[in-house]
Amino acid sequence: MQSLRIYNTLTREKELFQPLNPPYVGLYVCGPTVYNYVHLGNVRTFMTFDVLVRYFRHIGYQVRYVRNLTDVGHLTGDGDEGEDKIGRMARLEQLEPMEIVQRYTNDFHQVLEKFNFLPPSIEPTATGHIVEQIEAVKSLIDKGLAYESNGSVYFDIQRYNEKGNDYGRLSGRILEDLLTETRDLDGVGEKRNPLDFALWKKAAPDHLMRWPSPWGLGFPGWHLECTCMSTKYLGNQFDIHGGGMDLKFPHHECEIAQGTGLNDVQPVRYWMHSNMLTVNGQKMSKSLGNSFLPAELFAGSHHLLEQAYSPMTVRFFMLQSQYRSTLDFSNDALKAAQKGYKRLMNGLRLLRDMEYIADEAVSIDPAQVEEVTKAVEGAYEGMNDDLNTAVAIAHLFAMVKKINQLYMQQVRPAQLGEEVFTRLKNTYVTFLADILGLKEERNESFEPLIDGLLDLYRGFKSEKQYDKVDQIRSVFKQNGLVIKDLKHRIDWAYEE
Repeated sequence: MQSLRIYNTLTREKELFQPLNPPYVGLYVCGPTVYNYVHLGNVRTFMTFDVLVRYFRHIGYQVRYVRNLTDVGHLTGDGDEGEDKIGRMARLEQLEPMEIVQRYTNDFHQVLEKFNFLPPSIEPTATGHIVEQIEAVKSLIDKGLAYESNGSVYFDIQRYNEKGNDYGRLSGRILEDLLTETRDLDGVGEKRNPLDFALWKKAAPDHLMRWPSPWGLGFPGWHLECTCMSTKYLGNQFDIHGGGMDLKFPHHECEIAQGTGLNDVQPVRYWMHSNMLTVNGQKMSKSLGNSFLPAELFAGSHHLLEQAYSPMTVRFFMLQSQYRSTLDFSNDALKAAQKGYKRLMNGLRLLRDMEYIADEAVSIDPAQVEEVTKAVEGAYEGMNDDLNTAVAIAHLFAMVKKINQLYMQQVRPAQLGEEVFTRLKNTYVTFLADILGLKEERNESFEPLIDGLLDLYRGFKSEKQYDKVDQIRSVFKQNGLVIKDLKHRIDWAYEE
């Protein structure tokens, strides 16, 4: 097993990852609230954990990846006040709430498929676990950590802390400061403490989504859903919980309190949070008009975009930044990513066709061996240092340089030796396809057409019919390809 270190938000340190029950790993990631189209901030978060799952599996772990769908209980204020986001959209569009859920769940899956995401092991829904949530609320009341008030049930934070716990530890919030900030908030009249959060909310007469409970008709609190789904499928304590930084407080803070209160153990060992997106240095938001959807990126249909960008270009762009750093979208950055992605794909194409050729007249060159070894080990070191895909990609570009030297016959395979050549080939292909999840964006059925055009090109060139030669070059260029006239062969590549 590789020695992977993960930044744990709870301890604010990079820690050696040691699963509870090796080789098994339990991972829970907060999925989307399916009331609208999935946004790029969601995509970046899920990409982080898609790569984590891929890497875990590559280094020998067996992962149970649970990513939920929130289809009830997430209110417009992200707290205990406001309208249910799905109910509100259903009312606006005059549809059943589950029609809204299905529409945007379909969109979510379609977008992630375009980005080549692996599906989770389990994708539970909040509405599918109402029974578990009601039982959890009962248990917290029995333990003295929750109380009923006017048909709603709230978690008692003061009582929780009196039992030796520390609400606010994950986000670094201090309870006294939080109390000062929330003292004058409206809508806390039925709470003992303004910080207490809803486990179960009484449904107003016009509330569309409601279930019977011991406290009357109502619906579950947003935070409770994730606690019940994560512990049901991963146990009272599991390895990793992930999400965006915006969920640290209050969502994840409340999950810790609920899980600890229910089972007398910290529910999660490692908390991982991905950072936010910006556009030209500004926070991405609908109010600023700088927020665009994946579909707008793919079509180039947003006013801030100069062109369309393919799913794999965007995936590569996101992976060029370590997940805990801010990621800034700009046309210049996306265009650079487009070139970088094509360069990696050109390397992949060349390497797939390369075979080791033994040559007794050529001896192994230690300097060449060292360059390849440094690049291969550097890629793993990057991943092992808190999933630093940016460092791993830098070493992949070093491998591309060596691949091009082999292709141009500036370096012979025998100078590397069979073992190192094979290691270069296997590492490069594995990192691109299996770990980073990048793939070629072309129809493989076009390969015979490309080969046929190249045959015509060779013929026209030998016959000095340069007008035909230029025509074929133009066709290639129109399709994002270039013809390469080399000393030893005529070939094609993606235009970088």
